[in-house]
Amino acid sequence: MSDAFIICSNLSFSWPDDTPVFGDLSFSVGGGRTGLVAPNGAGKSTLLKLIAGEYRPGGGSVSVKGVLGYLPQSLPLAGDLTVGEVLGIAPVIAALDAIESGDAGEEHFTTIGNDWDIEERTRAQLDRLGLGELAFGRTLATLSGGQIVSLGLAAQLLRRPDVLLLDEPTNNLDRGARDRLHDVLGDWKGCLLVVSHDRALLDRMDRIAELDRGEVRFYGGGFTAYEEAVRTGQEAAERTVRGAEQELKREKREMRQARERAERRAGNAARNLKSAGLPRIFAGNMKRGAQESAGRAGQMHASRVSDAQARLDEAGRALRDEQKIVLHLPGTSVPAGRTVFLGERLRARELFAEPGVDLTIRGPERIALTGQNGAGKSTLLRMISGDLEPDSGLARRAEGRVAYLSQRLDLLDEERTVAENLAAFAPAMPAAERMNLLARFLFRGARAHLPVGVLSGGERLRATLACVLCAEPAPQLLLLDEPTNNLDLVSVGQLESALAAYEGAFVVVSHDERFLAEIKVERRLELSGGRLIYVVKDDGWIS
Repeated sequence: MSDAFIICSNLSFSWPDDTPVFGDLSFSVGGGRTGLVAPNGAGKSTLLKLIAGEYRPGGGSVSVKGVLGYLPQSLPLAGDLTVGEVLGIAPVIAALDAIESGDAGEEHFTTIGNDWDIEERTRAQLDRLGLGELAFGRTLATLSGGQIVSLGLAAQLLRRPDVLLLDEPTNNLDRGARDRLHDVLGDWKGCLLVVSHDRALLDRMDRIAELDRGEVRFYGGGFTAYEEAVRTGQEAAERTVRGAEQELKREKREMRQARERAERRAGNAARNLKSAGLPRIFAGNMKRGAQESAGRAGQMHASRVSDAQARLDEAGRALRDEQKIVLHLPGTSVPAGRTVFLGERLRARELFAEPGVDLTIRGPERIALTGQNGAGKSTLLRMISGDLEPDSGLARRAEGRVAYLSQRLDLLDEERTVAENLAAFAPAMPAAERMNLLARFLFRGARAHLPVGVLSGGERLRATLACVLCAEPAPQLLLLDEPTNNLDLVSVGQLESALAAYEGAFVVVSHDERFLAEIKVERRLELSGGRLIYVVKDDGWIS
């Protein structure tokens, strides 16, 4: 096991407007593979930038032992850069070429140093990531998003880092590229810290680090073990809360009963003293004694109620706020066997091979559309929706609304609030019903009146789903293009809940196998070599 490590001590960080992100955060990560999880906005990417030195902490310190490699979520790479420049090997390759051509200048040997095998090492690394055919002189503008991510990872690995930070490394990767990334990280021997919502990747980690409410907690094993530990902890916390609630009710009941008994005793004593004809001073002393005794009893019960409330508050802090979307969407229902889309010999942008693509969608089918990056999945979705007309072939849609959610989630007006957007999609729905509906999508109170432009990725997806699924008329065919990209794990679960309530047909482009299983995909199609391949389910997906 590597002795590389990361230590964060009393770390604090705030944005320029003084919005705090961390305060007094301390933890350490040693050798092995660690997956970092947290809701969007909790500061995962900010924490990686602090460790990488791109941000400076407001207080505390970060220590890293070993050579550091860092792959950010968004690569700041210009399209005119070459593959060799991104990999950092262009000067060495140029020096090797010069020497091979007969130029024995000393500067070339200085540039090469000990990297005489740089081309072989680079090719081996690119081969592992499925980029073995890339020419070093090829520009980034000619590469897909997935190829650029894999190239960025290759550049970091060539530096032979001891500590490697990866921020959402599987975004934009197709299934094959994800599998190759999993294999590369499976052999990692140093200190690896990965921010990801890819549950298949997280299941390959040695431990999961959860950033929650300003602290980091560690769980041994991969994501499945983490989920089980969280579930067990949540159940225990719920039992503790129920017990504390019962204790608080009991203490309040006993305090009320004690107060009522004291009031009855005081009333009886006053009547008895009056009928006994005792001197006024003696009666007064007895009355004050009874009041003091009742006061002491009342203070004791009040203290016990306060202690019970404190225990309930403490138990509540251990309880996770796992908000779920609960819906009923009968308006989206599609009769079994009804053809909602028919495409024959579809071709567009020279993507699909002759004679073109044939596709029929019937009834409430749940279809997954997969394929390598650049195969034409998004193009096919746009043709199904009618957003893009085919260059040749025939596309027919049944009466009823088709809703298309692109990767950019740009369906809503960013200047309008969530409530205003829903009103535009469902103008006949009463305002009170719209607010109740938004509450079921977890937009409660003031959250429903926020402009869409300020929402997080998960909130934007929920707002878009609310407007699309509850529009007038409701959609009977739903098209989703990589809907889990950039979503945290809680938001992915909320998307799964919403799709579980949808009763129409949908086609979803995704490389997230766990997500496809959770939404109960019934049919799988794969675009490969310009053709649409039907994949049959038989004890697992096989082609």
